[in-house]
Amino acid sequence: MQLYNTMTRRKEQFEPRIPGKVGMYACGITAYDFSHIGHARSAVVFDVLVRWLRHCGYDLTFVRNFTDVDDKIIARANREGRTSAEIAETYIEAFHEDMDRLNVVRPDIEPRATEYIAEMQDMIRRLIEKGHAYPVPSGDVYFRVRSFAEYGKLSGRDVNDLRSGARIAVGEEKEDPLDFALWKAAKPGEPFWESPWGLGRPGWHLECSAMSEKNLDLPLDIHGGGQDLVFPHHENEIAQSEAAIGRELARFWVHNGFVQINSEKMSKSLGNFKTIRDILENRQPETLRFFLLGKHYRSPIDFSFDGLDDAEKALRRVYECLRDARVASERASWKKGEMPAEVLEEFEALEKGFTDSMNDDLNTAGALGSVFGMVRLINRVLDDKALRARESFRDLLARFSAVASVWSETLGVFGEDPAAYLASQRDMRALRAGIDTARVEELLAERAEARKNKDFARSDAARDALAAMGVEVRDTPSGAVWDIA
Repeated sequence: MQLYNTMTRRKEQFEPRIPGKVGMYACGITAYDFSHIGHARSAVVFDVLVRWLRHCGYDLTFVRNFTDVDDKIIARANREGRTSAEIAETYIEAFHEDMDRLNVVRPDIEPRATEYIAEMQDMIRRLIEKGHAYPVPSGDVYFRVRSFAEYGKLSGRDVNDLRSGARIAVGEEKEDPLDFALWKAAKPGEPFWESPWGLGRPGWHLECSAMSEKNLDLPLDIHGGGQDLVFPHHENEIAQSEAAIGRELARFWVHNGFVQINSEKMSKSLGNFKTIRDILENRQPETLRFFLLGKHYRSPIDFSFDGLDDAEKALRRVYECLRDARVASERASWKKGEMPAEVLEEFEALEKGFTDSMNDDLNTAGALGSVFGMVRLINRVLDDKALRARESFRDLLARFSAVASVWSETLGVFGEDPAAYLASQRDMRALRAGIDTARVEELLAERAEARKNKDFARSDAARDALAAMGVEVRDTPSGAVWDIA
């Protein structure tokens, strides 16, 4: 498998430090508010990476942290008259609910920063002993950026350029404006812990260094997060970790691209901030997950509801094919006959194309191209009466079912019962269109009874009423089915 390494700025052959075993760490949320679609994208990207590596046979341990002490958490707690722990717990629980709905598999380990205060203080002590950090009279402890010669190697930034124009604010005790806080002295209204430097709390960057060192063997095989974390968070994390432990923190650095809203950066100030819960009020979770997989993970993705509608239609095409293939496979009898070689060759090429795309830097967009190629192929055979009747088509359908299981296992989509999924999606579209589904079912029952009694005038009236609501009815051997016209 090839993975793009932010550190080297190129795709490289992924090989774990210990053959067959992978240690992976991804930065999680700061738990002070409901999660937005940027959080959803990062979670889905690393969920698919975890799924694919496990599908490839790796024994993988995945760690994703929670920041549960931070300026934003403290500010919200003080504003609402609650403790920081209560705020963090509220939004960690909300995050889990959102991720479960998006079919994101929970990490093996989910450390919280406040559980690792002793480990953080130990790392600070080591850094002070090695001359990479220094305490100041107020009780703060800072990291000496210039003591780490490789500072900037991840982001490509030059220390001298960063220092240009930087100033130490009045009252600050830092030796250099670039130095960052490892430990912050306690202020009124803030949570605090005892330390050799006085009462205080950890700096944000330090948290991940301590949690990754404690839970995984270093160097990590993969360290991941959003592109916005490259600088300063991951740059600072590298500096403090490598200065403390004397070896590299991670072998591969993987970062997902930004989410934009109608081509603009998402922000509360612009009024275009979208939480996961905003979107799932009238969209299925799988629609959002599928939408996020439609672009390569390193590319920016432009969120819009039109884009979600397109994702919804695309999902419907796949599920309709899965449903029709399942119905066809239940035929009672088949005629002898082999499937044309070109059909089998195309099937195998598409199957290989999916695997090749996933192995090419987790190219989910390319993998989905193979999915839709496979759907077109199966639909083409389903539409051919002669091919559909052949006994060899049953074997092809079995292979298609196995391939679809791989899609579900690795992408986390296409795994629902097709008939149930299509009905659920139809009901969600009806909700957005303002269609009363209970009234639709009443009219369908009325129409069925009228047809049974050969009361065609009443049957036509029910059908006209449905049409006026924007509902289209189709009669099938198993009964009437409806959809939005």
